[in-house]
Amino acid sequence: MKITVIGTGYVGLVTGACLADVGIEVSCVDIDHKKIDGLKNGILPIYEPGLKDIVLRNFEKGRLHFTTDLSEGIKGSSAAFIAVGTPPGEDGSADLQYVLAVAKSIGQCMEDYLVVITKSTVPVGTAEKVRGAVASTLDARGVSFGFDVASNPEFLKEGAAIEDFMKPDRIVVGVDSEQAQKTLDKLYRPFTLNGHPVIFMDIPSAEMTKYAANAMLATKISFMNDIANLCEKMGADVNWVRKGIGSDPRIGNKFIYPGIGYGGSCFPKDVKALARTGRENGHTMRILEAVEQVNDAQKSVLYNKISAYFGGKLEGKTIAFWGLSFKPNTDDMREAPSVVIANLLTSAGANVRAYDPVAMEEAKHQLGDSITYCASAEEAAQGADALALITEWTEFRVPDWDKVAEAMNGKVLFDGRNLYRRETLAEIGFDYYGIGQGQQI
Repeated sequence: MKITVIGTGYVGLVTGACLADVGIEVSCVDIDHKKIDGLKNGILPIYEPGLKDIVLRNFEKGRLHFTTDLSEGIKGSSAAFIAVGTPPGEDGSADLQYVLAVAKSIGQCMEDYLVVITKSTVPVGTAEKVRGAVASTLDARGVSFGFDVASNPEFLKEGAAIEDFMKPDRIVVGVDSEQAQKTLDKLYRPFTLNGHPVIFMDIPSAEMTKYAANAMLATKISFMNDIANLCEKMGADVNWVRKGIGSDPRIGNKFIYPGIGYGGSCFPKDVKALARTGRENGHTMRILEAVEQVNDAQKSVLYNKISAYFGGKLEGKTIAFWGLSFKPNTDDMREAPSVVIANLLTSAGANVRAYDPVAMEEAKHQLGDSITYCASAEEAAQGADALALITEWTEFRVPDWDKVAEAMNGKVLFDGRNLYRRETLAEIGFDYYGIGQGQQI
């Protein structure tokens, strides 16, 4: 079986590499010549644990191909995944120009029956637009190859994408023909042998499922951050509250860790897009609009704590950042809280010294030379008046606090992820401020 994946970003590259790893022949297509040349030489455009090994292994075995020529890539394929970006427009809606451009290109290149699958996160109704784009292009060519359209949203967590793809909780597929279902069933059979289910449904429901899933997870995060902020005012500790509610199986213990707001490529844009879809259909998504408002405010919480600690006088203060990416195990800086916090601090006259294990280059695209980039956590702490934990990378879990204290000018830690214990820091003379731990400045 051969398939084509169009787009070699996060979703496309993970999809192509993992499908190749179970024996399927995969052609990954992208219009970016530099990116394709890099992939052919083992240079990946993204950081994702385990992905490089899978790409290199399958490229060397001849199962994974990279090309800028869609005609070459699609020849002999049973299915073509559209995995290009759907960035938010100014009004929050998903921008479908790249998806529809690919659909037209498929119509120009296909020479036989094909299942065209939207893998990108797209709003309800996109499959019909894709169908129309392919059909109109075939008509313009004067040919009538049969084709079907399907929706197969991804549920990959950055930092754990390989595990999520290889051992999925579920595989959601929207189809409206028996032939398309048979093709997708064959494609995903290697992933269902251990009981991981493929849930076939109608296409609009599949498209909605992706947005609903991300919106629910974002809601849990914003809810818990709102509770954390109230805990501070009431003298409660959100860490105990989290454990108390997380033990209820109806709630669960995932995505209820308070912090400094969600970021990344999915939650922010999908919440905006779903809220926009609601407005377009005469239905205000009141909960989601509140989720977004809470999250926007939460990204300033750590700055507010730092400013209050120094009495609003941040001019000339040096703040060390541990972590920059929006979450661990990724270099993704999209919508990262670190950007908001750093901009607020530098605007107030503070100096920021930052270290992140993998996201430094990406951070430079967002923050430029407004902050100082350091080679280690210890270097970032050198001469700092305060330390802020931004991203809970594993290497930050058990630092040598005596060395950190010796390197710093001040002894105060602002823990944006509640990674540390106040008692431990107090023993070596640190002031400690976490999120929602019954302590106001």
